[in-house]
Amino acid sequence: MKNLPLLSLFASILTSAIAYAQLPENTRQLIIGIAPEKNSSHVTLSIFEKNNNTWQQTSKSWKGRLGRNGLAWGIGLHPKNLAGISKKEGDGRSPAGIFRIGSESGFAFGYAPSINKISTLPYKQITTKDLWVEDPSSPYYNRHLLISHQPKTTWEKKAQMRQDDYAHSLKLFIAHNEGTAKKPAIPNAGSSIFFHIWRAAGSKATAGCTTMQADLLKNLISKTDPNKKPVYVLLTSADYKKYKATWKLP
Repeated sequence: MKNLPLLSLFASILTSAIAYAQLPENTRQLIIGIAPEKNSSHVTLSIFEKNNNTWQQTSKSWKGRLGRNGLAWGIGLHPKNLAGISKKEGDGRSPAGIFRIGSESGFAFGYAPSINKISTLPYKQITTKDLWVEDPSSPYYNRHLLISHQPKTTWEKKAQMRQDDYAHSLKLFIAHNEGTAKKPAIPNAGSSIFFHIWRAAGSKATAGCTTMQADLLKNLISKTDPNKKPVYVLLTSADYKKYKATWKLP
């Protein structure tokens, strides 16, 4: 019984360490999205960079659109089992939480041969053979897949990244529920989440991605620096206030 105070202290320290460990220690670039409430498809976006251990906003905030049904907790760097609904495939919600930008599956993708970007940011020109798998039963679920032939089957054609769709002509991967060769994505937990160009001048919501005006997306991608280990934080206004201190957010 004498060891109980010591055990309680250790548990408290461990809990505190976990609570404060949401942003990677080496992250020096943040994209923050704040939605008015959980069922809103509107978001305000901002870029921050860390200088001398202090987060500083590097440009004016701008407007974007989210999933048509609002937000649901995704799978990323934040704690699991937070109170509220969880992201599911096809639910029309954007994943809330903290997510790496880019992964083993890729960073920026587009129809153009090249884009304005930092030299270390990986960019892949999308061809008709590039697929992004949204089939939960596939071992490639939520991963980029390059096939050696022109798509033939209905499955392959449905997964094609190039659909002559301007809204998807430039995109940046948000690593929600990211699938890798060593750690597959969780089936039905949501896939294919990107920053991309909005539709109808922003009058339309998305299926779960974060969208914005084309020139703003180009500017965002041009500033995204893999060396700064960028992450995306997407929360409601209430949750941002709730977790700001413990997650060490700006």
